[in-house]
Amino acid sequence: MKTSLGLLRSLPLALAGLAVLGSCDTSKQGVDAAANASSSATSPAGTSAPRRSSGLPTMQKNGINLTPFDDSPKYTEAQLRLTSPPPGATQPSGAVPFSYELTNFRLTQMTGSEHAAQMANSMKGQHIHNIVDNQPYSAHYETKFSKPIADGQHVVLSFLSRSYHESLKHRGAYDLRVVNVGQAPPTPLNVDLRAPHLFYSRPKDTYTGPAETQRVMLDFYLVNTTLEPGGNNVRATINGTEFMLDRWLPYMMEGLPIGQNTVKLELVDSSGTLIPGPFNSVTRTFTLQP
Repeated sequence: MKTSLGLLRSLPLALAGLAVLGSCDTSKQGVDAAANASSSATSPAGTSAPRRSSGLPTMQKNGINLTPFDDSPKYTEAQLRLTSPPPGATQPSGAVPFSYELTNFRLTQMTGSEHAAQMANSMKGQHIHNIVDNQPYSAHYETKFSKPIADGQHVVLSFLSRSYHESLKHRGAYDLRVVNVGQAPPTPLNVDLRAPHLFYSRPKDTYTGPAETQRVMLDFYLVNTTLEPGGNNVRATINGTEFMLDRWLPYMMEGLPIGQNTVKLELVDSSGTLIPGPFNSVTRTFTLQP
């Protein structure tokens, strides 16, 4: 009886000890889970875990909703290097050959994000945007291609893009340079590549069906500047309605009418004055159809 009584008296202490051990094990699992989540954010080359949305506020004017988002896969280790043509090079008239080296980024891979189903998405996967003189970009799914460019001096911007055409915006993800085409001495553009520049990217061309027309992404590229409240902004005028953008992010446009739509982008200073530059004011049209 004494032995049984001792066991009964020690049982609560044993159960308490097990609870503590269980608590410690649960805490360890939480730490391990956090570590696994952290390690999954750094994925094999060309992959990345999506981040959770930051809940950025929507701007609303005249039936248009404009919502910034920053929860796409980041690919922060992705690097693009344009090896040909070299800066300032003179290429023969006609198609100019381009050659890139990429690290930690996979062309033709579909970007793993819910946004892939929420807007226009290239079924060919991730790609390179090549922009000449801020004209509409051409999309390329291989690291080597040729592109017809008129004779003269040109500014060429290249950057990496997710499959749904959202640009990668860190320093290693883009290249900006001057290229000369043709044998005649080109007329100098007198473009300072160290100055602030704005380049237009999306929207572009025609969007068809509810999956593409209900939400249309607005995306642009900045070089040598950033956006902030009280600093430089991008003034986006959408179908005549003006929005001031103080974050360099993609924006989801909703409430656009079927038919032709117009977007004007301007890089402005804190007083709303256009910052000088050949590409810092651009207007494009695009079409939505049922």
